Amino acid sequence: MAKYSVSQWIYGREPLEHSLDRLARYGYQGVELAGEPGELEPARVRRLLADRGLVASSICGLYPPKRDLSHPDGELRRWAVHYVKSCCELAAAVEAPTVIVVPSPVGRTAPVADARTELELAMESLREAGEHAAGLGVTLVIEALNRFETYLINKLEQAVELARRVGLPNVAVMADTFHMNIEEPSIAGSIRRAGDLIRHVHIADSNRESVGRGHIDFAEVLRALRDVGYDGWLTMEFLPPVSNPYLAADRQDREGVMDLYTGECIKRLREIEANLGKSVNL
Repeated sequence: MAKYSVSQWIYGREPLEHSLDRLARYGYQGVELAGEPGELEPARVRRLLADRGLVASSICGLYPPKRDLSHPDGELRRWAVHYVKSCCELAAAVEAPTVIVVPSPVGRTAPVADARTELELAMESLREAGEHAAGLGVTLVIEALNRFETYLINKLEQAVELARRVGLPNVAVMADTFHMNIEEPSIAGSIRRAGDLIRHVHIADSNRESVGRGHIDFAEVLRALRDVGYDGWLTMEFLPPVSNPYLAADRQDREGVMDLYTGECIKRLREIEANLGKSVNL
């Protein structure tokens, strides 16, 4: 059976214990904590998780323009590396194995210098952060975002190439079905080509809503993950149908929708997993 979690940031500013109660109620095993180390006290987080039988699956790094791992401004880049390191320290403190990294920030859809230079800068930043992460027993996973949100790494194969150039065993990639539906000719094919470099997965349907509300063939996704031997977390990152998902996360009138989507995702994925047969062992 798969391990299921939900990315906490989608619930906005609601108290962490409220989010964790929801996940426990619907049968999730973990939570992906929002990457804001200054807002989380590790001992309290560990206690809240233990009280509900949950674990921290991962830390979702959040990358607005001030957290830019590829920017030619050295001071801005150093601040971004410091941020990733602090996320790794949070991960170690709450026993989360993985931290998500995005090489160019959300909202920057063109280079400041040139793409080749910024790719080299991203590689250097990730190597420095990755070495720090290794000392903490944490893996960095590079996330490819679609072209409308950022520019440097949009496809899984680009993330794979960057991870290989970084050259550290604890710097790998993650697959996000929402972004892949926009950028990849075949989600399943891209997963198979990335193979065992995939260390984390985000799940949302083609419209970024819950599983079954769009057109992604999740049976093919789960089959491809099985074929490459993936045994990590399936982390839901769905959002209600709005024009700006990042503003949507701060709305407070969505509790009913989020309850509905949280329940739908795990129910539908478990049904798909069961239908794939007992040979599925994600």
